[in-house]
Amino acid sequence: MTDLGAVIQVIAFDIFGTTVDWHTGVTEQVAAEARRQGVDLDAARFADDWRGRYLPSMERVNTGAAEWAHLDALHRKSLDELLAERGVAAAFDDAARRRLVHAWHRLPNWDDAAAGLARLRDRYVAAALSNGGFALLTHLVKAAALPFDCILSAELAHAYKPAPEPYLTTARLLDVRPDQVLMVACHRWDLDGARGAGLRTAFVERPGEKGPHRTADRAEEVTADLHATSFTDLADRLGC
Repeated sequence: MTDLGAVIQVIAFDIFGTTVDWHTGVTEQVAAEARRQGVDLDAARFADDWRGRYLPSMERVNTGAAEWAHLDALHRKSLDELLAERGVAAAFDDAARRRLVHAWHRLPNWDDAAAGLARLRDRYVAAALSNGGFALLTHLVKAAALPFDCILSAELAHAYKPAPEPYLTTARLLDVRPDQVLMVACHRWDLDGARGAGLRTAFVERPGEKGPHRTADRAEEVTADLHATSFTDLADRLGC
């Protein structure tokens, strides 16, 4: 076990991209819904553009430019805008739009995720810490059979990562110091936010996180206490 492994008590895992493959899952569900509606739509590009509005929409909430809303509401607003911009809004009724928003509730996990989590939770508390709403995360974790000990949604803090409140809420609710929490993510912005709140950090490489035509964050670009290639590699590095 590393010195870090002896200090931490909680491992908090980012979900979208780090634990589950949002790009594949959303692309496939957008493509299926477009076919159902008889619409010709580049599903992968649509998924990319939808995800591209993720951080800006949450930043508006964090800065007070918009009132608090859980992620489903933010996703719905972005979806409505994207459908209008592509000139296909009339083809998607409210029910179809609800199904698309719920695509983020049903995403495939990476192959190493469940096995790595099972090993890590033998020694540590394994928490899902995501900007997803509580209902979204509950449905996603259940459908993907991911062995988390608890779910900690940004909804509990009424602020979105990378603001400090979700990270500090995690430490407070689990009754540990911030430096006893290890934040695991494949995104530099998430780890920067966690480190700023006093958490320890671990970067997990997910080369396919943004799909085949865009570059995901790379290890050499990220400052973290640990770097790993998978959840099982992280378990190896922590002696689990």
